[in-house]
Amino acid sequence: MPDKNFPLHVRLAALFHDIGKPPTRRKKGQEYTFYGHEVVGAKITRNILKRLKFSTDLIEQVTNLVRWHMFFSDTEKITHSAVRRLVANVGQESVWDLMNVRVADRIGTGRPRENPYRLRKYKSMIETVMRDPVTVGMLKIDGNRIMEIAKIPAGPKIGHILNALLEEVLDDPKLNSEDYLEKKVLELKDLSEKELQKLGEKGKEK
Repeated sequence: MPDKNFPLHVRLAALFHDIGKPPTRRKKGQEYTFYGHEVVGAKITRNILKRLKFSTDLIEQVTNLVRWHMFFSDTEKITHSAVRRLVANVGQESVWDLMNVRVADRIGTGRPRENPYRLRKYKSMIETVMRDPVTVGMLKIDGNRIMEIAKIPAGPKIGHILNALLEEVLDDPKLNSEDYLEKKVLELKDLSEKELQKLGEKGKEK
C-alpha cells in the first residue's frame, strides 16, 4: 500500500484479516468454505500481536477490525438496519478504519478499482445511519431509569436490558422514545439474565 497513508492499525488489520482462513477451511462440494474465519482470525491476530509486544490499545484496534471485516456490502440488498448493526458492532470510532481495511484489501489483491460504486454507496449509508442511535448511550433511557421503573437493583441485568433495547432500536430508530422504551422495560424485566443476554446479542448473528 505504498500510495496510501493508512495508520498502522489499519495496515496490520489488512495484513492479518484473512489469517483465520487456513484453520477454518472446509470442502463443500467442489468449493471451499471459511465459515467463522473472522472470529478465529481475530483470536490468532491477538495472540501474534501480544507476542510481538504491541500496545494493548493497538491490539484492540486491530483485532476489532479483523473480527468485523466480513461485512456484506451489496448495497442493492443491504438494509440500513444491517449497516446500523455493523456500526454498533465495530464502533463509531472504528467504522471508517474498517472501510479502509476493505480498500486496502482491494489494493492488495490487485482489483481494478479500490473504491468501487458499492463501497462508496455503503459509505454513504454509514453517514446516514450515524445520525441514528447506534450505542446504548444514545438510547432515550438509562440504567438509573430502568432500576427506578422496573424496581430491580444495579447489576448485570440492567446492561442486558439496555442491550436488548438497543437491538430493537437498531432495527427501527423510531422506537427510541422514552414512552416506548419504558413500556418495553416493563415487558423485559421479568426475563432471566440468560434470556435477556440472548436478546441483546441476536444482532451479532445477523
